[in-house]
Amino acid sequence: QVHLVESGGGVVQPGGSLRLSCAASGFTDFTFSSYAMNWYYQAPGREREFVAAITRAGDNTVYADSVKGRFTISRDNAKNMMYLQMNGLELEEAGVYYCSAVRGSRECWGKGTQVTVCS
Repeated sequence: QVHLVESGGGVVQPGGSLRLSCAASGFTDFTFSSYAMNWYYQAPGREREFVAAITRAGDNTVYADSVKGRFTISRDNAKNMMYLQMNGLELEEAGVYYCSAVRGSRECWGKGTQVTVCS
């Protein structure tokens, strides 16, 4: 069973940076590189929102318009890891950040890591 664990959250000031990590494990029939990966975030009282996605080989990425040029998604298939470098964080980007792994109709989620932005 696929298991995802996010880390790297913390407290930053507006304009600050954080690097989130997503560690993946538990692959049986398919390897980590068989899964496209995503980052989402959820602010208090709001629905979960898409942040960024990366293809299985890591050769293509997609970003929400609001984070383009500030956030960078990447992955290391040899280490079963995915990352989100976040620069220029804004107050409204505080929340819980989740990673997900997608293969076909199957999507697996981690429990999230908290990002707090304090002025």
